[in-house]
Amino acid sequence: MTLPNPLYITDYGKAYVGDSLELLDQLESDSVDLVLTSPPFALQRKKTYGNVDQEEYVDWLFEFCKKIYRILKPTGSFVLDLGGAYQSKRPVRSLYNYRVLIRLCDELEFRLAEEFFWFNPAKLPSPIEWVNKRKIRAKDSVNTVWWLSKTDNPKANVRNVLVPYSDRMKKLQADPEKYYKPKERPSGHDIGKSFSTDNGGAIPSNLLEIPNTESNSIYIQLCKSISVSPHPARFPQKLPMFFINFLTEPGDKVLDIFSGSNTTGFVAEQLERNWIAFEKDLSYLASSAFRFLDKSQTPNDTLALYERLLRQEDSIYLRTTKQLAITF
Repeated sequence: MTLPNPLYITDYGKAYVGDSLELLDQLESDSVDLVLTSPPFALQRKKTYGNVDQEEYVDWLFEFCKKIYRILKPTGSFVLDLGGAYQSKRPVRSLYNYRVLIRLCDELEFRLAEEFFWFNPAKLPSPIEWVNKRKIRAKDSVNTVWWLSKTDNPKANVRNVLVPYSDRMKKLQADPEKYYKPKERPSGHDIGKSFSTDNGGAIPSNLLEIPNTESNSIYIQLCKSISVSPHPARFPQKLPMFFINFLTEPGDKVLDIFSGSNTTGFVAEQLERNWIAFEKDLSYLASSAFRFLDKSQTPNDTLALYERLLRQEDSIYLRTTKQLAITF
């Protein structure tokens, strides 16, 4: 099993141009700790990044997922971000993302470890016909994110993704006797004295509120500097950061099979995880290298690098990882 030469290499990762269906066959079985990806969604309208018709979508995505199951470690996880959609010309929701989930669990024996919901408060109102014009539907601003695994007990550590305590919880910790008494609640929960213990943060919920507002990152700046269009469907860095921290350890292997602008690889790099990126569109993957550059890069140097990547003459090693920082 041999992958082609990568388009570019970093300290922790490699980015490959090609069809993921073919590239997945070149990976060893049980070799990847986390597959985290956001495929083109089953939308009504064709997008520049290449999406599949709703009627064909479940079958199309299932072929990739069969191969993901093979290469995933028994302790590994598969995190799949799927946006919602409406049926064509009807104010009725498509069930494609739920059909994907059920089929993966019924036919491939994936386990649904937990369902997550990514709430993007910055998302524009859509679809225009039902929300803006007729005003008969609310804004669609939540994606379903399925956390799947091959076994009941994939690697996971919620202590790595604790969130800040609420102001009320901080008051309770400072003076627990004033705010609550240990006893069994009407719900049946037994709230003991340890409830007020400071564990470094609160356990996060499965509703992830993350605005998708990337507008001034190095990637965007360098794309603009040479008049290259950024990938139109990027997800925010905080989304892969949450799952990479939650489900992997430094040195683990993370794979994104629809890497686009390679947000997953960039975040994995900062968190010292080994990463692999697959992307079919050469121009998108070439410009994704900008994420690994720094602010001192001139437009002329950026353009020269981009054109060299487009020629695919050799694998380019990007050496600037120590100067990078995750931005929000």
